[in-house]
Amino acid sequence: MEAPLTYESAYAELQEIALAIENETISVDQLAEKLKRAAQLIEFCQSRLRSTEQEVNKIISQLE
Repeated sequence: MEAPLTYESAYAELQEIALAIENETISVDQLAEKLKRAAQLIEFCQSRLRSTEQEVNKIISQLE
């Protein structure tokens, strides 16, 4: 069973993909697949950041 995706795991996977692309260790055959996955991870991370920002702003406004 696969563990649920967290911001930290998504970010780590994204870093691995970026490093592999920079080091040219991804084959041309895998490149499109890895870029699609990177786009999914970026979207997930952005969503989590927006959600967290909204939650933090809500908490701060309640404290004021």
